[in-house]
Amino acid sequence: MKAGLGIESTAHTFGVGVVSLDGRILSEVRSVYRPASGGIHPREASRHHVSVAVRVLREAIKEAGVGLSDLAFIAVALGPGMGPCLRVGATVARTLALRLNLPLVPVNHGVAHIEIARYMTGTKDPLVVFVSGGSTMIVAYSGGRYRIFGETLDLPLGNLLDSFGEELGFPHPGLVKVEEMARRGKRLVRLPYTVKGQDVVYSGLYSAALRAYRGGTALEDVCLSIVEYAYCMLGEVVERALAFTGKKELVLTGGVARSKRLQEIMRAVASEHGAVFKVVPERYAGDNGAMIALTGLLAYRSGVVVPVEKSYVNQFWRVDEVDVPWRRGE
Repeated sequence: MKAGLGIESTAHTFGVGVVSLDGRILSEVRSVYRPASGGIHPREASRHHVSVAVRVLREAIKEAGVGLSDLAFIAVALGPGMGPCLRVGATVARTLALRLNLPLVPVNHGVAHIEIARYMTGTKDPLVVFVSGGSTMIVAYSGGRYRIFGETLDLPLGNLLDSFGEELGFPHPGLVKVEEMARRGKRLVRLPYTVKGQDVVYSGLYSAALRAYRGGTALEDVCLSIVEYAYCMLGEVVERALAFTGKKELVLTGGVARSKRLQEIMRAVASEHGAVFKVVPERYAGDNGAMIALTGLLAYRSGVVVPVEKSYVNQFWRVDEVDVPWRRGE
């Protein structure tokens, strides 16, 4: 059985996935770097990736029930992400492509989050809310590319809540503990609510929440407030994007998609506009190799390949810079 292999290494996760050429996910194996304290250090994360790469690759191949001779292509996330981490995945992918004489398929990490969400939820032409530690954007397909209909102008949503939690001494990722504390909160504290057209600004929210806590406001109330303000700001711009695009499907993807409270808000927004709301399954919400393999398959079928000598990583590769030929003609 012929298959394709995908490698993810944009941030804290080194993941490998395998898909059959008819589009079935055969395996998904990952190893996640977890810092002892604070946020992700790119070089430390890259050292983790180097140490686990061979094991993860072997496990993914074994779980898929295929051999290296069964592979038809190698896909790899070339950006956006942390430079040292991206280079580990790219090096492994280039080596495999050269050793096995296989085409190398470049994949944009954000596009992969969108495609795994479409695949897993069965949606066809959704408005996508992609929220993670490194990204916050509202995306829809139009004219051969995924267009951005709103995004953060500074901090991504996941980074906002992770950083706030880490400032309070919570373990990484701080978002988990912040939400847990928020569920105990009893009152909202006034914080900056900054929406600029279709975009959100989170840095002032972060600073004001820290000042409130250091000024003696109950931690539970501060956590409740920063969560509600951040999610409702996003909800406002998502609602505008739904009204503007007229999409009848709304999909939530990315690591922060696991948040039950954010899901509640997005479900309410979708309902207001008669749209069906779907969430990517939790297993595929965070970074994973299967989403790279799946998107790689779509690109491979469309003839998207890159010579090894030109397979540069791009830390700032935007979703709206990527051609999406597999959706042309829809």
